[in-house]
Amino acid sequence: MASTAQRYGIILSSAVVLALIAVAVWNENVRNYLRFVSGRIGTESTIGERLTEFNDEVSSRLQPVFERNGVSWPCREIVLVGLKEERELRVYARAETDSLWKLIITYPVLGASGSAGPKLQEGDEQVPEGVYAIESLNPNSRYHVSMRLNYPNAFDRAMAERDGRTQLGGDIMIHGGSVSIGCLAVGNEAAEDLFVLAANAQTRTTKVVVLPSLNLSSVRNTMSAAPPWLASLYDSLAVEVSTLGIVSH
Repeated sequence: MASTAQRYGIILSSAVVLALIAVAVWNENVRNYLRFVSGRIGTESTIGERLTEFNDEVSSRLQPVFERNGVSWPCREIVLVGLKEERELRVYARAETDSLWKLIITYPVLGASGSAGPKLQEGDEQVPEGVYAIESLNPNSRYHVSMRLNYPNAFDRAMAERDGRTQLGGDIMIHGGSVSIGCLAVGNEAAEDLFVLAANAQTRTTKVVVLPSLNLSSVRNTMSAAPPWLASLYDSLAVEVSTLGIVSH
């Protein structure tokens, strides 16, 4: 017969196992990592397989929203606007090339690091600011699924050369889960939505505009040691969002 100490040990071990199982079930980030590891061991999914997996649920969520805004589904032209201070990722779409942009849906940013100001070098943990394209889709991200931005873009590289900076970093993503360093984490469901949206649109021509805030003047006034070209960057971002019908100040 087991002693009292042994029984307590069994109970404690069982409790630990149950707690770990509960974390794995309920914590999105843990589930994402376990899925990522199992994918590395087994067969990874293709983009097409992920689209087949997500399409019906994403369509049921988004098609009514698009159609209420007068934009057909699937949509071929979208722009994503990331707002760091507001912790939002907005999806804009339009029915035709010459029609007005409509705000379709806003997702909360659940995880992001750094503060106002552009990314200047590898390891600064800043989310970049600028106008980017979606370079590729990753169906096997450790953060569920992700979209890779083309950071550093031409402007980032030109300003780095002007400043004498090297090692700009990279691998900037919009992804699932709720933790991130230098990227935008939007949760698994939103990541699935965006994955399908980007695939339906022309992925490489899908624009992603990332701003510190819609209140650009306030950001300029509160930033210390801002690079000399920051005003030019923020002026160009204000023009970009104005074409979407967004008023920055």
